[in-house]
Amino acid sequence: MKLRQVLGNTWVLEGYELIPLYKTDSGHCILLDTGLEEERGAIEAALHTAGLLPVGILGTHIHNDHSPNHRYFQEKYRIPLALPFGEAGLCASILSLKAYLFMLSPDTTAAELGSMVCRADVLISGTDDSILFCGAEFQILHTPGHSPDHISLITPDNICYVGDALLDDFTAKLPYSFSQRHCMESMERLRSLACPRYILAHRGVYNEIASLIDSNSAMIRDRAARIAALADHPMTMDELTSAVCRQFSLLSSSPQKAALFERNVRSFVEFLLDSGALIMTVSNGMRYYRSVETDGDGHA
Repeated sequence: MKLRQVLGNTWVLEGYELIPLYKTDSGHCILLDTGLEEERGAIEAALHTAGLLPVGILGTHIHNDHSPNHRYFQEKYRIPLALPFGEAGLCASILSLKAYLFMLSPDTTAAELGSMVCRADVLISGTDDSILFCGAEFQILHTPGHSPDHISLITPDNICYVGDALLDDFTAKLPYSFSQRHCMESMERLRSLACPRYILAHRGVYNEIASLIDSNSAMIRDRAARIAALADHPMTMDELTSAVCRQFSLLSSSPQKAALFERNVRSFVEFLLDSGALIMTVSNGMRYYRSVETDGDGHA
């Protein structure tokens, strides 16, 4: 895993995603997220090669590609972990993780995501706009949407790590956000920044992000419109999910992946319901969804 300088004391580890770190001195650093569990050894090896010892973890959000190594580094190096208040609650136990990732059973959540359970030493509230952590001051921008209490971080070098509030990797056919509307609102909040560099976990370092904000918002609206178009007659969630999976070739035979695909579809359905593009009706205890572009008989 390669360690690359962004600017000043702000660096990134280049793995499956970019994992930023801030050097507090020549031999110590603060990790901003901790990457995939499968990359734990590579992360430690890269830090060892660079002569860096982690002194703290500052997390943007709780997801399996950002937080499963929190507890490991926290316990092994006896270092503090700082998380947004809402994210800290999500990872406090298997059941709180299950409540967040509601498509998975408790036992599956424990087996698949048990490493994500951790306890924060420092809580970041919704009103905090900065944090003095391990001797370094970071600015905080609250960017919920991708997850309930996601934050973006600005290092002392004025480098913004947006976490997953913006994407550069559009290979995902149906990218996930806990709330698509809040995700777009947070993107617009990022537009007001004037930083010399922006780090996207997935995946790049940019001098400006206005065009990325536009393309990310356009992607969400495109996926939503395509899903709405599939609901040309009243459909149950299972029927609509099946149609979306066929449309976007989300055809995994893994029960866990299928459950997560259903979760991704739900976030778009909720966005379409809130925006008025879908109508929900109930018959015989079942919910049905159809596009407003169709009449009551399901005709376009």
